[in-house]
Amino acid sequence: METVPLRHPPQVIPSSSQTLGHQEQPEKPPKQFPSYLDSHNLSPRARTICEILARVPPPEVETALSATGVAPDPEVVEDVIRLSYGYPSAIVIFFRWVGLNQKHSPLSWNLIVDLLGKNKMFEPMWDAIRSMKQEGVLSLTTFVSVFGSYCEAGRINEAVMTFGVMEKYGVPPDVVAVNSLLSAICREDSQMHKAMEFFERSKTIVPPDGDSYAILLEGWEKEGNVGKAKTTFGEMVIRVGWSPENMSAYDAFLNTLVQGSQADEALKFLQVMKGKNCLPGLKFFGNALDILIKQNDSVHALSLWDVMVKSGLIPSLIMYNAMIGLLCNNDDLVNAFQLLDEMPYNGVFPDPLTYNIIFQYLIKKNKVREAGKFFFEMVKNEQPPTALNCAAAISMFFDRDDPEMALEVWLYMKQEGVSPLEDSANALLNGLAKMGRLSELRNYADQMLRARVEIHESTMEKLKVAFRKQGRNGSDTFDDLDRKWRSL
Repeated sequence: METVPLRHPPQVIPSSSQTLGHQEQPEKPPKQFPSYLDSHNLSPRARTICEILARVPPPEVETALSATGVAPDPEVVEDVIRLSYGYPSAIVIFFRWVGLNQKHSPLSWNLIVDLLGKNKMFEPMWDAIRSMKQEGVLSLTTFVSVFGSYCEAGRINEAVMTFGVMEKYGVPPDVVAVNSLLSAICREDSQMHKAMEFFERSKTIVPPDGDSYAILLEGWEKEGNVGKAKTTFGEMVIRVGWSPENMSAYDAFLNTLVQGSQADEALKFLQVMKGKNCLPGLKFFGNALDILIKQNDSVHALSLWDVMVKSGLIPSLIMYNAMIGLLCNNDDLVNAFQLLDEMPYNGVFPDPLTYNIIFQYLIKKNKVREAGKFFFEMVKNEQPPTALNCAAAISMFFDRDDPEMALEVWLYMKQEGVSPLEDSANALLNGLAKMGRLSELRNYADQMLRARVEIHESTMEKLKVAFRKQGRNGSDTFDDLDRKWRSL
């Protein structure tokens, strides 16, 4: 492999007493890490130093630090670096100042390398790395940080070249290093081709492991590339075999298939994995069901559900509710009721949302008899219908000539304190007016006005039409209601 063009000044830091070299200016203001003002556990010495670095111009930092008389120990130095990513020029001066009197800890060195890299100050970053080599504190952790900094800056090639020079710095490029660089590349958008280029070269030197393939498969999942995911998965099975330890790779592969509208393929692979004792856990099934629900694919969702349940995995209440909602959305009431009935056998108990999903469907489809029966089941099981569903049910029952059920729903709302009442109250009055049940209409309207339940103007217009059809007495009755309504 090619070596990294270090482009550092001739002076390298053999000890902490020398400069970190020329500082590149960051291309844009760096992301500031939490400041000292946000940290409640900061020691007084660290706080003092952080304040200096934040407010004193860089040329005056060393003088200000010396005037404090503070001698920071390694823990203080580490804390200050962690909190000063937004002040790279000042922190470099602080780091050099500390090094005049004491050796830096390996963690301090790694932090300064990370800070320089995150601020795109790559030349002084390499100066620090060379000094770390001379100090004998260079490690894989250092290079993992460099990989991340280069990739975040969009300099993938330089990250790869850094991998190529690790051995010259005394750090062997093992599979952990490979995976760290793969992960850094795959985190960036639209860089999977670069990740694969590196992977193809590196695997001739360092054999990949399950984590290597998991990282790549997660990258293909992010890009939604089903073809590449299949190729990578096939190679993984050949090179590292089957193991429950590789579950994250399997999850990513299956999610890619499901998201790519290849649920049939995913179900086939699931059966193979089950035979290899590598069936994914509940997390995968939850994610896959979410995808299928968004795709409104109840057929494959049910198949996936069957594999999950027959494998001994117990769906959560959230998963049950989501599946029942999907089935209702696809007019599959039979399976929706079947899931509702099986919930207690799996130790999962329906909640009001479960019942309201089905009740809403029955109302929407104008299933009068089923909706009435289900309403009584909800009441018996102490699973209250929502105010919105009650209002819709009252309208539906009136429209489908079952006013007694409409009144049952209203009386339940009043007795159980279901609120708000406004929509249901207006639905009740409109329904009674439409059917010409004027005696009940007046009684209920009076009750609502006394309870200060808002009656819509449009409802009052319908009441006026209904009452005035009855002649003078009807008109007088409406006029009395209208006066009360207008006085509120």
